Amino acid sequence: MDDTLRLRPHRPGDIGWIVMRHGALYAAEYGWDSSFEAMVARIGADFIDRFDPAREACWIAERPGAPAALPVPPVPPEPLGCVCLVQARDEATGAVQPGIAQLRLLLVEPAARGLGVGKALVGACEAFARAAGYERIRLWTNANLLAARGIYQSAGYRLTASEAHHSFGHALIGETWESPPLT
Repeated sequence: MDDTLRLRPHRPGDIGWIVMRHGALYAAEYGWDSSFEAMVARIGADFIDRFDPAREACWIAERPGAPAALPVPPVPPEPLGCVCLVQARDEATGAVQPGIAQLRLLLVEPAARGLGVGKALVGACEAFARAAGYERIRLWTNANLLAARGIYQSAGYRLTASEAHHSFGHALIGETWESPPLT
C-alpha cells in the first residue's frame, strides 16, 4: 500500500459510511437492489451491538487530508475502503464458532483499486486474527466479485463451498472461502 494511505480503526459514523458506500457502489457496479444495503446495515448493526475489541475490529483505509492554509479549512481524510473482522457465528442460531473469525464488508473505492488497499485490509484482518488467537478466517462472497476473489486467492484463501441463490435482485453464486491456518 502506498505511503500516502493509512489504515485506522473505526470510529463513530464509520459504520454508516460503510452501509452507504456498499449500497451505492454495488447498485452502480452490479445493479444490486436495496436488499443488499439492508443486509449490510444488519451486519453493521450486529458489529456495533456485539463489538468485542479483544476479538473484533474494523478498519477504514484513507488518504490523509491536507492541513489548513488560513483562511481555508483543512481537507478531511478521504475514505478509500473498509473491512470488518468478527467472531464467526452460525447464521441460523447465532452461536459462536470457536476458533473462527469472519471477514466482512470488504470494500475498495473505485479510485483506490490497484493501490494495494484491499490487500492491506485483508492483511490487517489476518494479523489481528492471529494475535487474537483465531485458527482461521472464513468469509462469504459472490462469484461475480472478481477483484475481491483475486485478493483472497492471492492471500492463500481457498474456496470451500458454493451455492446458487437469488439475492439483491439477481441470480448469483455464493461462495465460502477460508484462510490457511493462522497458527
